[in-house]
Amino acid sequence: MKDFQIIPTENELDSLQRDLSFHPAGVPNPSTLTRDQIEHFNQRGFVAPLNLFSDDEIGDIRSYFDDLLATVTAGGGDSYSISSAHLKYGPVYDILNDPRIIDPVADLLGDNVIGWGSHFFCKMPGDGKAVAWHQDASYWPLSPSKAVTVWLAIDDADQENACMKFIAGSHTKGHMTYRPSDSAEHNVLNQTIDNPEQYGDLVYDPLRAGQASIHADLLLHGSEANQSDRRRCGLTLRYCSADVRAALGWNEKGVQVRGSDPSGHWSNRPRP
Repeated sequence: MKDFQIIPTENELDSLQRDLSFHPAGVPNPSTLTRDQIEHFNQRGFVAPLNLFSDDEIGDIRSYFDDLLATVTAGGGDSYSISSAHLKYGPVYDILNDPRIIDPVADLLGDNVIGWGSHFFCKMPGDGKAVAWHQDASYWPLSPSKAVTVWLAIDDADQENACMKFIAGSHTKGHMTYRPSDSAEHNVLNQTIDNPEQYGDLVYDPLRAGQASIHADLLLHGSEANQSDRRRCGLTLRYCSADVRAALGWNEKGVQVRGSDPSGHWSNRPRP
């Protein structure tokens, strides 16, 4: 299987003709989200919090992740390296397909939904690494820009242990100029957008374990270093509408989670 943990190079992405403009979301008759929530997503770029899993259910997911993390780190990985997990681990594939997650996503993206990404972002106590201000769409060889990220809290996430933060409304500004991050910045990612406040208001995204937020792929967001004595783990789940096209072989990551894929562009791999 191709190693999808390798981020496409800037030259590879620049060679693609991508539509990186915001496409307003929402369906005429939403099943889960309210019209106010959909309007909030379109204007502010996110919707949160969504109550998805009970304490017992998220406790089971956390226990599964604890065991998975121990296995991965014993093999030389780290707490950020569990990526494209739905292609390797059946329980993560099941979460990607959970109707409680797909229902609100489909209210934003429409009847035909592809789940294509799953990545644990786990900041250990005193981790020291920040996630600099960035747009998800910068990293993805996808077009048009009709994709969202669901951030499922595995642990409680608040400002003390470095919950996510957004620049509300920044998703409407288009694709932004970024600079490469250097090693001195202790950034989990390799891009940084400076002076984010020029694009909108700073909003924090605290979530209890079992809650989730959904944000647009063009929304400027990040998180600070976890200097607390508590872990902060979230599972990011990536979805797009089935009419989105993926270059560089990324269509192999896609699983049809709702409706159909009329063109057959996405590979729709079976549960691992």
